[in-house]
Amino acid sequence: MLRAVVRGSRLCPALLRAPFSAAAASPIPAPNPRPDIAYNKIFINNEWHDAVSKKTFPTINPATGEVICQVAEGDKADVDKAVNAAKAAFQLGSPWRRMDASHRGKLLNRLADLIERDRAYLAALETLDNGKPYAISYLVDLDMVVKCLRYFAGWSDKFHGKTIPLDGDFFCYTRHEPVGVCGQIIPWNFPLLMQAWKLGPALATGNVVVMKVAEQTPLSALYVASLIKEAGFPPGVVNIIPGYGPTAGAAISSHMDIDKVAFTGSTEVGHLIQKAAAESNLKRVTLELGGKSPNIIMSDADMDWAVDQAHFALFFNQGQCCCAGSRTYVQEDVYNEFVERSVEKAKARVVGNPFDFKTEQGPQVDEEQFKKILGYISTGQREGAKLLCGGNPAADRGYFIQPTVFGDVQDNMTIAREEIFGPVMQILKFKTIEEVIERANDSKYGLAAAVFTKDLDKANFVSQSLRAGTVWINCYDVFGAQAPFGGYKASGNGRELGEYGLEAYVEVKNVTIKIPQKNS
Repeated sequence: MLRAVVRGSRLCPALLRAPFSAAAASPIPAPNPRPDIAYNKIFINNEWHDAVSKKTFPTINPATGEVICQVAEGDKADVDKAVNAAKAAFQLGSPWRRMDASHRGKLLNRLADLIERDRAYLAALETLDNGKPYAISYLVDLDMVVKCLRYFAGWSDKFHGKTIPLDGDFFCYTRHEPVGVCGQIIPWNFPLLMQAWKLGPALATGNVVVMKVAEQTPLSALYVASLIKEAGFPPGVVNIIPGYGPTAGAAISSHMDIDKVAFTGSTEVGHLIQKAAAESNLKRVTLELGGKSPNIIMSDADMDWAVDQAHFALFFNQGQCCCAGSRTYVQEDVYNEFVERSVEKAKARVVGNPFDFKTEQGPQVDEEQFKKILGYISTGQREGAKLLCGGNPAADRGYFIQPTVFGDVQDNMTIAREEIFGPVMQILKFKTIEEVIERANDSKYGLAAAVFTKDLDKANFVSQSLRAGTVWINCYDVFGAQAPFGGYKASGNGRELGEYGLEAYVEVKNVTIKIPQKNS
């Protein structure tokens, strides 16, 4: 999902292309492929609990299909406990409510310090539970986690109200007050990073949190819970529940004492969450959902760079990115060259053990995703798309899939309409700029898009014409905590990151005071 900034310089495509062949000269510590599992229970009120039901579920190593450990399975009863703890932490006069805003920032910075201290361990844990290459976990995900927390730490005492020159003898001002108890439901593709995206703005603005982590990848988020306590956050401010969507997630969405819910995941589940929020207490909802993002390659683009970036846009993180460039539109006079070079690049992609520094692509997150992606590949072939490479499992065990490229893809094909969320590239041909804009916008999604061209006028015209929350020009997956991210249409509502990302976590209160005499 992320073109990361690592020690001030962008993680270059060459590094992604031959990942970490110079790792011996890099600062990445050698991984421990069997990190100790310290935490596998529910975190409520700064304490560890078994599930009320005493149930557990297995979390699986996607590289082998083997069980890593059993994890406490939270459900409605555990959500109720967590909400009660959060409400107590949010009471008027509580340590959290009376804490200086600058001190909230200090706690977030402390948390970032602790994550930096344990960076290698967290990267190994993320790779074990999620399957992404360890070098990516260490260099990209953990780097972005720390930067996100530090960014929102800086906002803690700077996002404030205004005085308003109301007519008459009145003094009028606004306060930015925390919304209250925030339910947060995070996905499995970037577990640590999505946790930071949610916690950063919520805590900076003084809210309390009940977070459900994905059942596929609970381990790194639970370890961060221990660091939250170590950093000094008061009990009940952050509560973390591993569990399933239909039970724990549904309980959060419909809870009468949760004031806001934030969700990152599929559009299908986003519909359910918005409906549950409306039918319960009309809680605030922000949703970052699916995408089928168009990546437009004009004939005047720098071909080397465009091929490299289009490959990165689709295959990064095993293709498990909501904003993946999954509809690659190529102008007809460079189409054949682009396809040939893209196939060569996909065939050269190294798939294997995610703890090996040579590996560019690890396994898909679980068996369900593995089978779903292979099903989409079969559908693409059946509907007439031309399979140019890949299309099969890439190993005898684990959930590895060969980097796959389809050519001759048509807009009405299933693989061009639906989110595959895997290492499957679809390349489509277009003639004119007007045509490709119309086709690119002909989707229920509107999360991200990109255009590659040397013509600035074309770039501006396309970027202004595309119905997407983020448009990249001559680049892809460039993210920073300073810049907002979110979608149009069925890709969700609201924005995360940047100053815009704070807005969903505050109520704006207007206060007007009668005064004897107003003076300018």
